[in-house]
Amino acid sequence: MRLEKIIARSRIIDLRSTDLKGALEELLDVSITRSPELKRDVLLRGLLQRESTMTTYLGAGVALPHVRVKMKRRYILAIGRSRGGVRHERTKTDEPVKLILMLLADEKARDYLQVLASIARLVQDQETVKSLMEAPSLDDLDERLTAALSGITARPVQAQQSRINRMMIRQADNVAKGTDCSAIMVFGDTFTGGIEPGSWRSVAKALLVTRNLVDGDNEGSGFAETIQVRSFSTQRLAQLRSAMLVALTRGVISFNDRICCIGGIAGSNQFDTMVVVDVEREFQTLLTGHTDLLPEDVKPEVLERVIAVATELAVEGREGRPVGCLFVIGDTGKVEKLTKPLVLNPFYGYKEEDRNILNPFMDETVKEFSSIDGAFVIRGDGVVVSAGSLIQATDNDHALPSGLGSRHAAGAAVSVATQAIAIVVSSSTGQVTLFRRGVMLPLMEKGMGLK
Repeated sequence: MRLEKIIARSRIIDLRSTDLKGALEELLDVSITRSPELKRDVLLRGLLQRESTMTTYLGAGVALPHVRVKMKRRYILAIGRSRGGVRHERTKTDEPVKLILMLLADEKARDYLQVLASIARLVQDQETVKSLMEAPSLDDLDERLTAALSGITARPVQAQQSRINRMMIRQADNVAKGTDCSAIMVFGDTFTGGIEPGSWRSVAKALLVTRNLVDGDNEGSGFAETIQVRSFSTQRLAQLRSAMLVALTRGVISFNDRICCIGGIAGSNQFDTMVVVDVEREFQTLLTGHTDLLPEDVKPEVLERVIAVATELAVEGREGRPVGCLFVIGDTGKVEKLTKPLVLNPFYGYKEEDRNILNPFMDETVKEFSSIDGAFVIRGDGVVVSAGSLIQATDNDHALPSGLGSRHAAGAAVSVATQAIAIVVSSSTGQVTLFRRGVMLPLMEKGMGLK
């Protein structure tokens, strides 16, 4: 859904309270005036109860309290800004909370976690938060927040601004037509600030690949689909393989397609590379005669989220140290028969919604537990079943390249013994590798992680 539609100027306030409970009461007062079915005390109790079990503090002075209730509307979002700061006991430091976004969601809203994650990604951008805090009035804050939620970036660079770029775009159309390509994949991070909506014009179907925040609405952008893939490399087309994997799992492209890719060095503002890729040839070793890259019980957005977390771990490590870990996704019934706990399961007893990998507040939790020996076992719908699990599957038919250790061997073995996908982060090289049916697919090159 379009996130800016859940914003209302009447629910944006400057907070007077200096404690979290008082701030939530103020936000509830402006949220339920037109919803008599909502009871303030019940909502407040639900918000504080969630806060006591799992913090909704995102860092950098921003909190995103949320609760699901039965109500007539799908979502209500209230925003409170505090110049002096609000005390929040669950922050890692003593820093006060300056911005609170309170989300109320109907208990039947199916895209709840996706909406929560989109808002969280938005306010984790430091420039966006700074802009909201420095808004001279609440009307200005409303305009800036609406623009941010609409995906509008400051001073985007037009892709057609130079003669070389105009020629490359024309030639991409010609190449796509001449080689029977089904689509053109455009790597938007070539341009500082991204490609301006509506500035891309081509005859062929165009797919935008970017690391920037997206909300899934491509109307008027010139692109049929936007694929968000984070890259830590400045190399040309560094996101290509991961972007194609995501497009495949979403059904945007098929294995029989041929794709024309156009991009350049990140931030260079100039297209300088064009590549034609046969999808089946690119992934033929992984397919091994099959066409179902994604297990049927695994949602595409779950695989995307795990890849994103694994990539962040590979580059950032944990507290300055390299971290290796293993994620096993899907076919959980069979996987659990091949595992045993190495430690007490830290996810046991929590609500499934709270331990879903799509929940933005799970990022830090997963990263924190990544230092535990063993694997994360994740259901196809994103629910984290366990951490610290020892994989007992064995596979003597596949020889791994030299230099790969027991974590990679376990990932390969469990992907052969079950229909699960395994994703491994190497602690020594930072390489992220996907395993399907024992076949490995590197998603991130060696040496991109911590040294």
